[in-house]
Amino acid sequence: MNDIPYRQIRAVYDERTIRVYQAYNREIADAALARGTFASPPFKMGRMTWIKPSFLWMMYRAGWGYKDEGQARILAIDIGRDGFAWALANGCPSHPEPPMDTAEWERLKARSPIRIQWDPERDLHLAPLAHRSIQIGLGADAVRLYVGEWIRAISDVTALAHDIHALVAEGRLENARAALPLERPYPAD
Repeated sequence: MNDIPYRQIRAVYDERTIRVYQAYNREIADAALARGTFASPPFKMGRMTWIKPSFLWMMYRAGWGYKDEGQARILAIDIGRDGFAWALANGCPSHPEPPMDTAEWERLKARSPIRIQWDPERDLHLAPLAHRSIQIGLGADAVRLYVGEWIRAISDVTALAHDIHALVAEGRLENARAALPLERPYPAD
């Protein structure tokens, strides 16, 4: 029996930070790694950017870093837990959820700098699971906070993604599972 709640944030975190993932092209990734945060250019500050605490959901989205050149580099971004809490507190669902009607959702969306979306979590084969994983869309106001205040560290985990993908392709699932980042349930309302 699966005892994982339908919606639960699972992440790598400590007392001060929580890790999220994003995939970018080489130019954006190299600039972010050199500066310790994202910088414009090449990063677009006015565009909504999505952060994902789930490593496997990021692998699904970016095809282990092989999907396309725009997502060839997988970055792990450690952000302050206070910023993450602000994002959760100031978000609205990316789509109307019952019992919310469309007009009520449109009003909420217009004043919310954050979108919250729950998508099926993924297994090592990137197949959907029964429980959901959070994605957080940062609008322009939130992007400025993310880039200017929340980011504590950025690391390139592309090699790790490729190594785990190779283990999965070889059928070495226990080894692949052991190599995954240790994500634990995150204490959030």
